[in-house]
Amino acid sequence: MVRIVTRLRIFWSLWLASCLAAGAATDRPSVPSDHAERLARGLQQFKQRVRPLLLVHCVKCHGGEKTKGDFDLTTREGLIRGGEQGAVVTLYDAQSSRLYQLITHNSEPHMPSKGDKLPDDAVAQIAAWIDDGAPYDQPLVDGKEGAKSLRAGISERDRNWWSFQPLQRSGPPKVKAAESAQTPVDAFILARLENKGLTLNPAADRRTLIRRASLDLLGLPPTPEEVDAFVRDNSPEAWPRLIARLLESPHYGERWARHWLDIARFAESSGFEHDTDRPNAYHYRDFVIRALNADLPYDQFVRWQIAGDEFEPELPLALMATGFLGAGVFPTQITANEVERTRYDAMDDMLATTGTAFLGLTIGCARCHDHKFDPIPTRDYYRLLSTFTTTVRSDIELDLQPEENRRAREAFDREHAPLVAEQIAYEQGELPAKFNTWIAAGAPLPTPTWELLAPIELNSQAGATFRPLDDGSYLAEGKNGDSDAYIFTAEVRTPGLRALRLEAMSHPSLVKGGPGRADNGNIGLSRLRVFASPLVGGETNEIRLVGARATFEQNTNSLSIASALDENPKTGWAVDPKFGTNHAAIFEFDKPVSIEGGVRLTVRLEFELNTRHNIGRPRLAVSTVEKPSFDGNAVPSGLATMLQKLQTEPPAAPALSAQDRLALLNWWKASEPGWQALHARVEAHSREAPQPKLTKVLVCAEGYPALRMNTQGADFFNETYFLQRGSTDLKRGVATPGFLQVLLRDSIPETRWRWQPPDGAKFSGRRRALANWMTDPDHGAGHLLARVIVNRLWQHHFGQGLVATPNDFGVQGVRPTHPELLDWLSGELIRNCWRLKPIHQLLMTSAVYQQDSGTEAAKVKADPANQLVGRCVPRRLEAEVVRDSLLSVSGVLDSALFGPGTLDPASRRRSIYFTVKRSQLIPAMQAFDAPEPLVSQGTRPTTTVAPQALWLMNSPQVREWAAAFARRFTPDSTQPLTESVSRAYSLALNRRPSEAERVDAETFIQQQLERYVSEKLPDARELALTDFAQVVLSLNEFVYVE
Repeated sequence: MVRIVTRLRIFWSLWLASCLAAGAATDRPSVPSDHAERLARGLQQFKQRVRPLLLVHCVKCHGGEKTKGDFDLTTREGLIRGGEQGAVVTLYDAQSSRLYQLITHNSEPHMPSKGDKLPDDAVAQIAAWIDDGAPYDQPLVDGKEGAKSLRAGISERDRNWWSFQPLQRSGPPKVKAAESAQTPVDAFILARLENKGLTLNPAADRRTLIRRASLDLLGLPPTPEEVDAFVRDNSPEAWPRLIARLLESPHYGERWARHWLDIARFAESSGFEHDTDRPNAYHYRDFVIRALNADLPYDQFVRWQIAGDEFEPELPLALMATGFLGAGVFPTQITANEVERTRYDAMDDMLATTGTAFLGLTIGCARCHDHKFDPIPTRDYYRLLSTFTTTVRSDIELDLQPEENRRAREAFDREHAPLVAEQIAYEQGELPAKFNTWIAAGAPLPTPTWELLAPIELNSQAGATFRPLDDGSYLAEGKNGDSDAYIFTAEVRTPGLRALRLEAMSHPSLVKGGPGRADNGNIGLSRLRVFASPLVGGETNEIRLVGARATFEQNTNSLSIASALDENPKTGWAVDPKFGTNHAAIFEFDKPVSIEGGVRLTVRLEFELNTRHNIGRPRLAVSTVEKPSFDGNAVPSGLATMLQKLQTEPPAAPALSAQDRLALLNWWKASEPGWQALHARVEAHSREAPQPKLTKVLVCAEGYPALRMNTQGADFFNETYFLQRGSTDLKRGVATPGFLQVLLRDSIPETRWRWQPPDGAKFSGRRRALANWMTDPDHGAGHLLARVIVNRLWQHHFGQGLVATPNDFGVQGVRPTHPELLDWLSGELIRNCWRLKPIHQLLMTSAVYQQDSGTEAAKVKADPANQLVGRCVPRRLEAEVVRDSLLSVSGVLDSALFGPGTLDPASRRRSIYFTVKRSQLIPAMQAFDAPEPLVSQGTRPTTTVAPQALWLMNSPQVREWAAAFARRFTPDSTQPLTESVSRAYSLALNRRPSEAERVDAETFIQQQLERYVSEKLPDARELALTDFAQVVLSLNEFVYVE
């Protein structure tokens, strides 16, 4: 018995401690002295009265089927945590609780949101339960995770981790060696050095400095001419001026884009066993280069990559930026059973990369459980994950050559304007006179072949609207549904109808001029149906269509006009590639349609053949002629009666109103030879109008057709769920978008960053809200965002970041060596409107950056890892810089910017333009430690292995470049070897050879020459010089930067 009592006491103590810990996490006041009695009483109230009330009135919207306002009350942890508006209950104080104010209707929104206010006794029971500490005996919904698996909240200790703290606004410290400080950066470094009794190294010589700066900023060595000019310039502004010039070079963007592409796990294929190509993914790489060269503010750089389509939906560069989200791996052979799990994997890749790239946090580690080290609950993970619920990869066409397209259009308009002017002059001069003569003379009127339908009702099931145009056509506007059905209803009093004509007409507002609303201008009419009924009462019968013909059809099988009459929604009429022109189709009735008093025709156009392939400008007409032609006269239904009256009662013509006369003139002129000829010229020239040159770009956005590859099933799901242990089989409620609790301060509501898209928008606004929060330095995550990118800049200039783990600023990461400097630089970035180039300038003009690489035993002993940055440490160049330097000094570098890449190892373009195919990486790049682009890479390893030297010695490409290099430093056979050697060193190493090096070089060349002469090779001198060139290009000094 004693043992049982003891166990009960232990259980009660542990349970009580967990409840108190959960409450403490919300920083509420200390519990009352009688809390034990209150909790026991409250537990009875919960089981007997409160639990049923919550289940009936609250759970459905707050943790059951939905989680509105991000408030989940199915567990005590969720109740205490509150929602997006903050705390909901104040334990032991019902009157102060927001929940009490809502259910008493003292505050809005009144709860329950639907139905009547709770009875007074129910409100009193909930209030008493809150006053007693609001205990639960178990979750309100089976399977809900409890306190053991979900954090009860984020504590102040969590928030006090250094990287989550706001930026500290301390200025540069005072130092003894102030005279050696050239920028505030130096003061921060000197302060730590002086604390250890150390100083900065002296400045490197000017040749070393310009080589260091050029390789750092451009990834290319300077030319001998640039080196000599800098060495001769003794001005104090020479160094800052050099840095500014290098930052303005287009090669700067190429160099620093490569750093970012590692972080973005950029590749141009999908990975996995099929590794399907993404031929339009390279535009993201081009965006990064353009953005860096333009010094796009970093906060905008971030916003566009997360939600460029939501911030700037009409700006191609912003859309290109979203390729960041879609750059990860993705399997392209997916069965229906794998779709949902794969979709969660894809969203996880977007979120995990966003977390590491921008915030330096391993958010992806919270997918199956709360993060083991960082204060990132699984709940936060899924709320962030839901941001990407409907975000998919798409290939869309964008105008990337606006100026070229504009000039082509302006040239066309200049040619077109005189033709239009001549037609207008005729319409205002001769045409009215001829029309009046024709009316007065009672000239015979051409019998109309077609009567245009003027619908009394025109609807779109997907919600499109229709604007009537003067020619009887209707321009579809507004929402363009993935599938749609247009329903025309018109009244026709002409008896004996035999055929229907559908015209799909072009229009400048449509992509490529139409006639479709699809992203490529095509249409996809899957079925056309016609129904007839009397104007008053009577049955509605479907008209049987017995024949169909079209002016053009995409093929004669599944995309023919005939397939618009079958019942298969995935076949139908399409017109690719004839865009920007009018198309027509005639559907003949199986027998004439005549109904006394007139007929009500309903025409239904169904579009299910392809996504958003709806006709953009339809026009319908009917005919009483057997086998009517496409070109026959068409008359608006409103003029049909007028024409009959004029034919039978000519004297009635003068009685026509001005409006009727104008309508009649506009119809009649189509049969007048003079107007026909002029109009035909205008129309013929219009068909020659240049179409905008559009380029397919891979984006990752919302509202565009998803790249399906070989996927079975849905492209995405409309809701994201909390998943227990990350399993799609264990869904635990719908996740609503939110942010990391640990980075939310001062009780700022999450609605601060929310954004409601305009009506008809393709996107949800979720990603824009996330981007707003991430780039807000005052109330959101902007302070951490700034720290992470500033650390990356420092890392690539000094070899190691102030934080040695650039992708992990969490508890498992390394603390900053100079936290005050990191915060000061982050503040400088924000104060400079998030521009990166001023930070480069600031870092590189510091005395710290300009140090030489000399070592002193005492300094190495005091700081072996150079964490105090008291010297420059030589660094091996990255794979791309090694190869690009070989091309540059050999004089064969192709400096063309942008565009599709290549897999050809012999390409002479910069290495950033290699196509990154995950299953076919370039061997030379891998030999020098280029990463596999599977996940975000914050740092590259630096190895020294045999394949590096073997590639430099044996690669056919290197040999070819060495031969070109030899021709550069020895342009003709009469040049002395001394000059050749000196020129070779200047080109490759940016210095002159020492006397010993010169002698060794000349001796080597002479020995090789004698060998080749003895072998009677005709080009012995060229071979000997090429051997020397290859030796120079293989030197450590060439592949390292000091």
